[in-house]
Amino acid sequence: MKQDIHPTYGPVAFRDRATGRLFVTRSTLAGRDGDGSVEHVEVDGTSYPVIDVDVTSDSHPFWTGTARTLDSEGRVEKFRRRYGAGA
Repeated sequence: MKQDIHPTYGPVAFRDRATGRLFVTRSTLAGRDGDGSVEHVEVDGTSYPVIDVDVTSDSHPFWTGTARTLDSEGRVEKFRRRYGAGA
């Protein structure tokens, strides 16, 4: 394996923009903190760089069950309505 070509892999905190919940994990995005412009957050006494994300399992409708698509009309009924009962 070549030396000094691989990105830094370290701990980061992903923050859900919708809920504000933090997920601490590891990522290669941790290495982008070289200039010090990345926001940090302290979790359990340890400082982590923060990466804001739009959707996580904490806010996605599939995982939260808050938004459901209701299709009260079945496929056959929709076909019959469009093309007639005898089609």
